[in-house]
Amino acid sequence: MTSATPGPRTPASTAPAASSPAAPRPRPRLIATDLDGTLLRDDKSVSDRTVAALAAAEAAGIEVFFVTGRPARWMDVVSAHVHGHGLAICGNGAAVVDLHGGPGTHSFVKIRELARERALDVVRRLRAAAPGTSFAIERTGGLHHEETYPPLHMEPGESVAPAEKLLAEALADSTGAEQPVLKVLAFHPGLAPDEFLVLARAAIGDRATVTRSSPSALLEISGPGVSKASTLELCCAERGITPAEVVAFGDMPNDIEMLAWAGTSYAMGNAHPDVIAAASGRTVANNEDGVAVVIEQILT
Repeated sequence: MTSATPGPRTPASTAPAASSPAAPRPRPRLIATDLDGTLLRDDKSVSDRTVAALAAAEAAGIEVFFVTGRPARWMDVVSAHVHGHGLAICGNGAAVVDLHGGPGTHSFVKIRELARERALDVVRRLRAAAPGTSFAIERTGGLHHEETYPPLHMEPGESVAPAEKLLAEALADSTGAEQPVLKVLAFHPGLAPDEFLVLARAAIGDRATVTRSSPSALLEISGPGVSKASTLELCCAERGITPAEVVAFGDMPNDIEMLAWAGTSYAMGNAHPDVIAAASGRTVANNEDGVAVVIEQILT
């Protein structure tokens, strides 16, 4: 895990974190935290204070899950130093990934794919509803995008072609197995982000899950019912963990369902207004180590 020089330490007793719940809650068994804008600082580092807080939570018997819109291959930012928290929910719930092998050696534990036929339907509907939309296709083996799709990501695409062609191809991995589609990304150059989100949800309905985590008009589209919340719920059920035993952190609309599902949830000080409304409390911003502030309160 990368490390940054910690900024001024915000005492837990004075941090503007969530107001205390009216009734006592059980000690948490699991912490679920988003990465970008939440656990990570704006420079994409994790502070020494946050590293120490996560380690202290695990020493106290609290499991840690990273829950992110990032694909598995972008998890090196945390996988270099995972302690016991080696599981991540990636792609907004489309995959559960084991990070214990270290950078570049992740393995998929669970995949909740978006069927190619359904993805094609989504593309057709959005082309009709929002002309000018460009698309990228996220598969387990990498990103594939249209020529007009802007360079928004950390790497070049594996291939460039119209989305319809990209989805018509049954790409195989090194073992010969087909690479599932994890999500479709849709970008519009002229619409405001929240306007595009509302329009897309109306056009797509329950055929897929549509959300966003970017400050630009970039939408992330997963299989129906697939979200950070629903995959976290599956993972918790496998461990016998109830929502009341989960503390969650987030900052963008793709975190809203997870924050609403968790028994205790915190919007970051830098969070989208809809996220603040959905969470049961609020902590300081990501650059002020807001996740660490709350963990220190929990462990006090």
